[in-house]
Amino acid sequence: MAVAGCGTHSAVILDRSGATVTTAEVLTEVEWNRALDATSTARAVIQPDGDCCNRLGRIGSWRNRLVLFREGKYVWDGPITDVSWSLGQVEVIAEDVSVWLDNRVPHETRSFANVDLMEVAQWLIADGFAPDDPGHTVEVIAPAGIIGSRSYSAGVGQTGDHLRQLAEAGLDYTVIGSRILLLPENHMASVGRLSDVDLPDGLEVAEDGKSLVTRWIVAGSEASGVIGSDGGTDPHYGLHERYVEMSEITDQRSADEAARARRRSTSTVPVFIDTQQVTISPLAAVDVPTLVPGWCLDVTSASTCRAVSQRLKITGVKVTENGGDDDSPGTESVQVQVAASAAEVA
Repeated sequence: MAVAGCGTHSAVILDRSGATVTTAEVLTEVEWNRALDATSTARAVIQPDGDCCNRLGRIGSWRNRLVLFREGKYVWDGPITDVSWSLGQVEVIAEDVSVWLDNRVPHETRSFANVDLMEVAQWLIADGFAPDDPGHTVEVIAPAGIIGSRSYSAGVGQTGDHLRQLAEAGLDYTVIGSRILLLPENHMASVGRLSDVDLPDGLEVAEDGKSLVTRWIVAGSEASGVIGSDGGTDPHYGLHERYVEMSEITDQRSADEAARARRRSTSTVPVFIDTQQVTISPLAAVDVPTLVPGWCLDVTSASTCRAVSQRLKITGVKVTENGGDDDSPGTESVQVQVAASAAEVA
């Protein structure tokens, strides 16, 4: 049975060509995360050792990639977007491969009529990387189950923004290394179980009342003139309305589906659980590399006044390791954020 363990990290800097620029022999700090429907980041602080200082001086933003391993297992990969050199250390900051889509626009005009939204997401990613692909793959876990029509114009809007807006209408995505995973919003597969014994430093259960919306109004393109609506006054919460414009929507059915998908995930006050500062026990029955946003954990806790016992969707993962010094050993922290899934809300 896999357990979280106390991981040790290693890192390598690769060129876009795949060639090794340098191996980080001495890591003093490492931090990486995974995010749902967003771009994840990583940070590594490297202490120059031997003749590696010259190679570290050649690291370049966007040209090079930071690749991280935990206990020898590949856990994070992405282009370097910031480097700073100071006395005795080099700090490297990187973002996952989806960050490229924030620097891309649609390269052709394309319309979709009554297709599963997963097909639209695949096209947005493929089109975004078509002129210049730093290396990526796409894996579709299952169809979104949401049918809609969308239209995009060449050169209008950032591809990353289009993808995030699509994710608000009934699908999820997350990035692991150079692999972009697309999955339905109601994906409920579990990758582990946590209870109070696995959370020795406690957890925080919080409600986000500002996220409650009981009625959504979605306006499509100006040319179509469509306005979709779903929901109304809730007998428990009252009426909370929200209006949003989605110019890529071209017909009434798509506007209604988009409103319905948004309401499904906001119709109750969402409950979030955060494992606070020191995190999951090394003996917890979870395998850290499999903690992927979009999958679920079965969480049972009675340590706060708000007891929880349900399957919750992973929305974020954060792993940090401090190499320590001569006076104190290094430590690793594994934090996970989970929330009620859209399926449970429905």
